[in-house]
Order: sequence, then structure tokens, then C-alpha cells
Amino acid sequence: MAAASMFLLVLASAATVVAPASAAGGDNDKETHIKLYWHDVASGASPTVVEVARAAVTNTSKSFFGAVMVIDDPLSEGPDLNSSSSGLLGRAQGTYISAGKDELSLLMNMNFVFQAGKYNGSSVAIMGRNAVFDAVREMAVVGGTGVFRMARGYAQARTHTFDLKTGDATVEYNLFIRQ
Repeated sequence: MAAASMFLLVLASAATVVAPASAAGGDNDKETHIKLYWHDVASGASPTVVEVARAAVTNTSKSFFGAVMVIDDPLSEGPDLNSSSSGLLGRAQGTYISAGKDELSLLMNMNFVFQAGKYNGSSVAIMGRNAVFDAVREMAVVGGTGVFRMARGYAQARTHTFDLKTGDATVEYNLFIRQ
């Protein structure tokens, strides 16, 4: 086990040494800001989030530690999913896992897949910690496809609405993407 860890450490160090200087980014990078709304619908006949696993241990806290959720959530221009003025931009597809034992903190792993507008056919990959009761949460943009190929940056999430009874949530996402 120790030898395997040492090998990975040496390999990671070597990869850092041989990385080209241009990979660090520069002044010529294009920056894009996108504001949209993520709708996690747990209620009704057609939910967009489903629990696929839960830890076998009894969890007495309210963190839901060990729960694994799969999402195919709509992304819209405005906060009202049912409004005609809030055009559907695409889908957030992926998973989130309740990774906080003592607090509700999620590991988010999702792709924002754009299906309309000027980013149609492109996607942005987001990964990171989401401490859901913090006013603003920041996660990493770790890649993308289409016009967002080789993307990096960050996403800021702010809860717009959350219904304790149904579990439905609307979250404002601001994406700051460089490429």
C-alpha cells in the first residue's frame, strides 16, 4: 500500500514538472459569465432527482450522510420553471452525495448540458463541495465540451427557494468560465 502511494506521489510530481507553461492560463483567456437556475424536483409524478443508495448505518443527524442522489435537473434562465419567460437552457446531469457526517454538505459531480441558446450542444463539468446552508457555495469548473472545451473556472451557488415539505429546490448558479 505504501509503495503504491509513493508511486502515485512521484507520478503526480513528474506530471507537474512536465506540464507546459501555457496550461497555467494567461491574459489571452476568454472569460464567460453565465447566470442560470437549477431546479431539483423531488416531488410529483416525474421527479428530476432520485436517491439510488443510502448508508446502512443509522444516522441520527440531519445530514443524510451516505445518501447518493442521481439528477437530471432542468436549467432555466429565470427562477420560475413553469414560466414561459424562463426558457429551458438545458439539463444538469450527474450525482450528488451527502458527504458531511455532522452537517449537510454535498459532493456535487454534474454536467450542465446546454440544449438551447448560444451554448447549445456544449457542456460544463462542475465538481466540488456544496455546504447547502451557506449563503454562497463555490465549486470548481473542471472542464467542458463544445465551446467550453478545455474550460476551467468556478461556479457559485445560492439557494433561491427550498421547500422543506417536498424537498424541491431552486438554486441560482453563476458560472465563471475561462478557456
